[in-house]
Amino acid sequence: TGPLCVPELLVLQVPARALLEGDTVTLRCRGWRDKSVFWVRFYHGDQEVGRPLDGTELSLSPLQLKHSGHYRC
Repeated sequence: TGPLCVPELLVLQVPARALLEGDTVTLRCRGWRDKSVFWVRFYHGDQEVGRPLDGTELSLSPLQLKHSGHYRC
């Protein structure tokens, strides 16, 4: 199987706990059924928020109220 490039088959993982202002959160983008993913971009609403330097993870720190909302990769 080759690398995954279809956005509908990506999974955005976030911590399953309450987050508070000042915390650090790591967003992780994975392929459905553990397929490989490359060239990941993260979006907050329709705005690109970053391209991870280390592959498929993006850290937001320190969290601020402006970070609230919907994310996708």
